[in-house]
Amino acid sequence: MASDTKPVWIGFDLGGTKMLAIAYDENWKVVGRRRRKTRGRDGSDSGIERIATTIDRLLDENDIAKSDIAGIGVGCPGPIDLAKGRIVMTPNLGWDNVDLGDFLKKRFDCGVVVMNDVDAGVYGEYQFGAAKNARCVVGIFPGTGVGGGCVYEGQILQGARFSCMEIGHTRVSGDTRASGSAISGTLEAEASRLTIAAEAAKAAYRGDAPNLLEIAGTDLSEIRSGALKEAIAKGDKLIKKLVEEAACSIGISVANVVHLLAPDKIVLGGGLVEAMEDLIVGTVRKTAKENVMSVYKDVFEIVAAKLGDDAGAMGAAAWAKHKLPKAK
Repeated sequence: MASDTKPVWIGFDLGGTKMLAIAYDENWKVVGRRRRKTRGRDGSDSGIERIATTIDRLLDENDIAKSDIAGIGVGCPGPIDLAKGRIVMTPNLGWDNVDLGDFLKKRFDCGVVVMNDVDAGVYGEYQFGAAKNARCVVGIFPGTGVGGGCVYEGQILQGARFSCMEIGHTRVSGDTRASGSAISGTLEAEASRLTIAAEAAKAAYRGDAPNLLEIAGTDLSEIRSGALKEAIAKGDKLIKKLVEEAACSIGISVANVVHLLAPDKIVLGGGLVEAMEDLIVGTVRKTAKENVMSVYKDVFEIVAAKLGDDAGAMGAAAWAKHKLPKAK
């Protein structure tokens, strides 16, 4: 049943493989939640309808009326046209120029804020999780791609028109391997779970990762974070090396960000980090410390995210609450 406290804020996290909608009351108590699969690259028209019906079901299942909704915050992968609430592109979903904000405003008759999904996750960690009270927090979330976000003195760092902090698409090597975009040698091409899975599949096929072959075979869709973790635990040294190499690339990117912004907190999140927190956070921390100027070595802390899958939805709802009163 819905909370007696009104209004209700809806946070929606659109990921590469899942959608998560959560309703919160004014005290950030969860009123209800609904999770569905994204259905990959089915197309933006069916995709945004699926977003709307997920919210519809969330409302119906928890006796929430549309009139109870104070606002909706949506976190989406890729660059976002902030003023228009438009998804400009999603490299791993194939959605381009999707007017999600207007669509949801008309559907639910309320204010809607569309933002980058990692911006939402980092804001969630800043408000409620691992980065509370930080002056400047940078988040890096490796998953299907590698997303980044920054909260600086309570505000999400954004461009004049578009979301920014696309750290996954910054170049960290001279490698010709590309990722979700056409740019080669990027952090995403070197450190995403998809990249690790592709290299791991090759290793399993060649017989260099027998445990992974037994656990997940060579199908990329089956080589997820849990399978990688299990293969390492059972002794697949090459899989551990692949994860460490990816974490080293993230560590180099952290060092670059430290030189640019001097954040006091760096948050690493996503399913890959959750599955292998000690290995990934430890490797990133060691690599970053080794690659920053001496004056910066002790001024930042690298931590794992605390909110798990709820970070994006909670952050999107909180950012909507922060922004929408000013837009009225």
